[in-house]
Amino acid sequence: MLSIEHIREHPDEVRRALQTRGEEDPITEVLELDAQIRQAITQRDHLNAERNRVSKEVGRMRSQGQEATEEIRAEMRKIGGQADALNQQTKDLGDKINGLLLELPNLPQPDVPVGAGEEGNIIVRQGGEPPIFDFEPIPHWDLGPKLGIIDFERGAKLAGSRFYTTMGAGAKLERALISWMLDLHTLEHGYTEVSLPAVVKREIMEGSGNLPKFADNLYHDEEDDLWLIPTAEVPITNLYRDEIIPANTLPIKYVAQTPCFRREKAAAGRDTRGIKRVHQFNKVEMYKFVDPETSNQELEQLVDDAEDVCRRLGFTHRVLQLCTGEMGFASSKTYDIEVWAAGCQEWLEVSSCSNCTDFQARRSNTRYRAEDGGRPRLPHTLNGSGLALPRVMIAILENYQQPDGSVVIPEVLRPYTGFDVIPARVG
Repeated sequence: MLSIEHIREHPDEVRRALQTRGEEDPITEVLELDAQIRQAITQRDHLNAERNRVSKEVGRMRSQGQEATEEIRAEMRKIGGQADALNQQTKDLGDKINGLLLELPNLPQPDVPVGAGEEGNIIVRQGGEPPIFDFEPIPHWDLGPKLGIIDFERGAKLAGSRFYTTMGAGAKLERALISWMLDLHTLEHGYTEVSLPAVVKREIMEGSGNLPKFADNLYHDEEDDLWLIPTAEVPITNLYRDEIIPANTLPIKYVAQTPCFRREKAAAGRDTRGIKRVHQFNKVEMYKFVDPETSNQELEQLVDDAEDVCRRLGFTHRVLQLCTGEMGFASSKTYDIEVWAAGCQEWLEVSSCSNCTDFQARRSNTRYRAEDGGRPRLPHTLNGSGLALPRVMIAILENYQQPDGSVVIPEVLRPYTGFDVIPARVG
């Protein structure tokens, strides 16, 4: 959530930043409501001061054995009624402002390229070149069923379109990837593994920035008002909700594997073949709570941790800095990591690494002490996939396929899979 103080002090700057993100300008309305609240608070404080004065007068009279006159009691009732009305007015105005602020995205950092769509993204670097095959590589939506490891028809039979099942070596490969990535991030990159609920309360979704703006893209249990998480970022953001993280604790680095659920309403009709864009998938997520002064350095390290997964799997990959119109709602600066998939002949996003500054911390009321006895401050939060499973599976199947139809397993995964090759099926 944006700071009302920042909006009040820098309204034109906020307007320009929101325009670069393609947002309509609600700042005038926010400032008008803010002015009304401050006026109501001033009036309320004046009434409270008057009520205290009269109350002291009543107390003085009682100490002298006198009773307050009906005129004084009527004045007290009048002041109390006016103060109560102003309190309710302040609350109502505050709810209106809060509703507007919950709909506003984070502000881009100054070095984020301005752009409306993916053509505004900038390629920062690329690792490796796309592999060259001496045969025609086939896409995973054909290769997976041929190998008997991905079943689209049975997935759709169970849950509808954009669901799938993995079987045999496919299920084992997915489990191996999860275990290996968690081990890599915990044993070598310094993250602490955490296991999380896959459903959360409404205020948890609000704290991460998914509600109220993106309700249409989330799965919701209306009876209990619980929401299926679209990413582990949501519950991790709120681990320290309404808490003060002790001094000398940051940075805190977590990694988690969870199922992720997305209705994909905004992406209707896109990437309908295969497992590129599905309603349920597994993902390993990295997350950091950090000191504001170090958050951009921590972002660069987060990106490198995600890239390290790609390097060790032998993927050709590239890093893109996203423009203002492409960044996620809570992000102030984002890098996407894409891997090359030889069968479908395209770059696939496997990680999006973002610095959310104090945006999520303010929404979730998460604070920290920079030093013992110091004033509580808002930490910065960062998140990034480390990595998302379906597209990693795609890259392995399509880039490591062999002329005979088999698929070689990347060397780092073999201790986890227990096999070196997914053999081609005969017949």
